Amino acid sequence: MTSAEIIGALLYAHEPLTAVVPVDRIKGGRLPDETAMPWLLVREISIIDRYPLKSPGWYRSTARVSVMVRAASFDDQIAVMKLVRSIPRGAIGTVGDATSVVVHTFGGGPDVIGPGDSFEKTQDFRVAFDTLD
Repeated sequence: MTSAEIIGALLYAHEPLTAVVPVDRIKGGRLPDETAMPWLLVREISIIDRYPLKSPGWYRSTARVSVMVRAASFDDQIAVMKLVRSIPRGAIGTVGDATSVVVHTFGGGPDVIGPGDSFEKTQDFRVAFDTLD
């Protein structure tokens, strides 16, 4: 499981958020230019893997994941971003096949104008987790 998939799973499971942004509008890769809004795009920005000297059969990864909101209005962008920032954080436990998952907010990006005069903003998360070799 990747760090972006971990954040995606937390976003999918966060009911206050999915009441506003349906699960089918939370994705990785690239957002369509012309479609109903709001959307969330989840991308892994960077990742570092740490292997113990003597392999216990797993390794620790720490990644930076960006969640971009694309909304029809500035007010919608702010409301959705508040919901994104309210996903569970701290020691999460297990998500999919990733264990010892820890998530924290890790900075945010500027307000920008996106395609079709949409409103965009990013929130970054620091995700640490263990994966089997």
